[in-house]
Amino acid sequence: MIATFTVRTNGPACHEITGKIAEWLAAEDASDGVLTLMVRHTSCSLLIQENADPDVQVDLLNWLQRLAPPADHLSMRWITHRYEGPDDMPAHLKAAVLPVSLGIPVASGRMMLGRWQGIYLVEHRATPHDREVAACFQRA
Repeated sequence: MIATFTVRTNGPACHEITGKIAEWLAAEDASDGVLTLMVRHTSCSLLIQENADPDVQVDLLNWLQRLAPPADHLSMRWITHRYEGPDDMPAHLKAAVLPVSLGIPVASGRMMLGRWQGIYLVEHRATPHDREVAACFQRA
């Protein structure tokens, strides 16, 4: 089973997509197997992270901003790729640090995520985007 999910973003944020994925698995009558997710862009990421306390996402985004600030920041003047703006290359750097694909075991049609885990699309760019996440479920 293969599907594509579109996530509309509006600047750096963590967009939880766990519910969308779970609904798709249920609608497809998934059983035991493996779910593979891959974001089809080079300036955002996928992440399994805590979904109980929203401060986790705030802290994560703040850390990423400190790790790779916009190219016009004094510490990032070495960046040469600026074609799409000062946040483009830093977004690529963030996507190089975080995963862009995930493999998740599925048992009886349910993702085997931990109690406090959710699946997030992490947007690294400042401008709005429609991001695509490709999903493939393979039965065991």
